[in-house]
Amino acid sequence: MLSPAGEPFEQHAVMCDSTLGEGGHSFAFLSKFPELTVIGIDADAGIQQRAKERLAPFGARVHFYNGWFNDFYESYPDELPKPDIILFDLGISVYHYECSGRGFSFKNDEPLDMRLDSSVGESAADIINGMREEELANLIYLYGEEKLSRRIAKAVAEARKGGHINSSKALADIIYDAVPAYYQHGAIHPATRTFQALRIAVNSELRRLPKSIHAAFNDLNDGGKMGVITFHSLEDRIVKNYFRNLGRQCVCPPEVAQCRCGGKPCAEVLTHKPVEPTADEVKINSPSRSAKLRVVRKLRNATEYHLFGVEGY
Repeated sequence: MLSPAGEPFEQHAVMCDSTLGEGGHSFAFLSKFPELTVIGIDADAGIQQRAKERLAPFGARVHFYNGWFNDFYESYPDELPKPDIILFDLGISVYHYECSGRGFSFKNDEPLDMRLDSSVGESAADIINGMREEELANLIYLYGEEKLSRRIAKAVAEARKGGHINSSKALADIIYDAVPAYYQHGAIHPATRTFQALRIAVNSELRRLPKSIHAAFNDLNDGGKMGVITFHSLEDRIVKNYFRNLGRQCVCPPEVAQCRCGGKPCAEVLTHKPVEPTADEVKINSPSRSAKLRVVRKLRNATEYHLFGVEGY
């Protein structure tokens, strides 16, 4: 799934794993390409430590950066070689759902946090307990694409009158009780989309993404490839539109009388339709069922026109 073009990488190539997690993708690449060097980036120091242990056999072929990928690519370290491959896997690791203890999952009774970097920013509990009902409904609808967002926000606002909502199970129970019976027994738990919305908001995922992939693309060596794996339509729309703009001859807005963007493509789009997991892959790894991979090959640097272009964000 990670090399749709089916081409071998150049020897001594450098890859940036923008969302290192527990190091699964990096392990696969390092195992298959013995001359490859990987730079692993992750905002969560805890999960990065697990990746360090997993990737230790590869020694000096792996380097680590603890921080947000947007900060890394917007100020790419001068001492590092430019990458030939950049990968973003925008899914949340199984570690966060099962081991982090930060309330990413409603299956366990955990503190309602959801921060990847728990040292900064608002937690999910801060949002649930402090946001006005109307704003909360809008957030759940926008980031979770939850059609019952107003009903859920109303139930949360009523429940918090009796005290703060501080655990993942407490919030999940409130949502479950707020929705009709047919929704309670649907294909997914009725709290799924609300938890997704909170996670996205807490970690500023959608705000980080556009400029992050733009900066990363410009950090690539010419001829290098960038792949992005998304897991919901909001992320995929951003990536699809940006990659489409990279592949266009001109992305100047209609009001610009003369082309200012250069008039030639900045990238070759290698996946005109996203690569999706097969049925067998989903059986092995059920969270992959909604994954979509898009890949481009860089031809030249992009401008801000390509980021915002005719699609806008």
